[in-house]
Amino acid sequence: MDCRKEGENFQKLVDLVAKLRVECPWDREQTNQSIKKNLIEEAYELLEAIEENDNEKMIEELGDLLLQVVFHSQIKKDEGSFDINTVIEKLIEKLIRRHPHVFGNSNVKTQEEVLKQWDEIKRKEKESIFDGIPKRMPALMRAVKVQNRAAKVGFEWENIDQVWKKVEEELNELKEAKTQQEKVHELGDLLIAVTNLARFMKVDPEEALHLSIDRMIKRFSYIEKKAKEMGKSLEEMSLSEMDNLWNEAKKFDY
Repeated sequence: MDCRKEGENFQKLVDLVAKLRVECPWDREQTNQSIKKNLIEEAYELLEAIEENDNEKMIEELGDLLLQVVFHSQIKKDEGSFDINTVIEKLIEKLIRRHPHVFGNSNVKTQEEVLKQWDEIKRKEKESIFDGIPKRMPALMRAVKVQNRAAKVGFEWENIDQVWKKVEEELNELKEAKTQQEKVHELGDLLIAVTNLARFMKVDPEEALHLSIDRMIKRFSYIEKKAKEMGKSLEEMSLSEMDNLWNEAKKFDY
């Protein structure tokens, strides 16, 4: 590994972004607010590359994500707030502080002990156990994080049977909901309970939902394909016809 070359390349990127902020009309006009959606999009594109185990795509998407970090930092530098060096220094300080078993006198050995120590250090740094959980995080992911943190301080069901009972309770309350506000409230409670069930089953609910959505798309694509072969549009097909094709698609493990 050539650390000097890595440092030189990173500085080239920082200098390039700084130049674009001066000489490119589009880059010059951007703010942290105007490009914040790009950060999420690039992160999801990287996730897709990781799931596909596509190294070339990962290289590209990691670069795009790195660009977002440098770009956001350059905007703040232009405002006189902070720069990329401040970001890196804070990150280094945090990593050292949260790894006393590497940089200090802590004697933890196992992965479980490391994670427990990490959580204890984070709790000391924050006022609430829920600090640091972004409100804009996808709801299922946020629910899991909130429940995990509550569980770590003892706010947890004793067994999965209790969780099943809670799911059934919330489902019944949703069935009895009358007003739109009650329906929103009870549906949210049901989703929280189902997310908790996923935790107990050691299933990532976000991933499980993505897989189900993928299956739905594949099965419906099969219906579309068959409809074309029959010379029909989807609108011309009956629900019964589509349902039969749906079940047919399931046999192919779609």
